[in-house]
Amino acid sequence: MENQQPIIIGSDHGAFDLKEKIKTFLFNKGYKVEDAGTFSNESVNYVDYGKKVANAVSKNQYPKGILLCGSGLGMSMVANRFKNVRAALCSDLFSAKLSRLHNDSNILVLGGRIIGDILAYEIVDTWLGTGFEGGRHIDRIQSIDD
Repeated sequence: MENQQPIIIGSDHGAFDLKEKIKTFLFNKGYKVEDAGTFSNESVNYVDYGKKVANAVSKNQYPKGILLCGSGLGMSMVANRFKNVRAALCSDLFSAKLSRLHNDSNILVLGGRIIGDILAYEIVDTWLGTGFEGGRHIDRIQSIDD
C-alpha cells in the first residue's frame, strides 16, 4: 500500500549510510521518497543538502522531510533558517512524538553518528505516525512562523 504523502530526504557523507537504510525502510512501508543527496560517502558540505530539503518543505513542495548529518546539529541549524520549517533533532521516541504533537515539526533531523539504524527506524515511524494535536499549540506555531 502506497502512502499519500511523499517525503524528501537528504544527508551529508557522515550519515549517508543511515540515509540509505532509512530510504529502504520508507520504500518498504510504501512511501514515495525523493532523495536530495548526497549520493556517496565522499566528503560534502552538509549545508547544500540541508538547504535543498528545507527549501522544498518551506515552499510546500513536500509536506515532510528528513535530514541527517553526523550529529544532526548542523542540519537542524540550516533547516530552521527557512520560513515555515520546524525541524526537530530527535534521538529518542518521546522527542519525536512531542515534536509532532506540540510543535507540528515538518522536518525530522537525525544524527547518523549518534543513533543506530533500529532506533532510527523507530523514530521515523513514530514521527510519521504522530499527528499535530492543535489546540493551544496553534498560536505558538503561528508565532514561530511569523
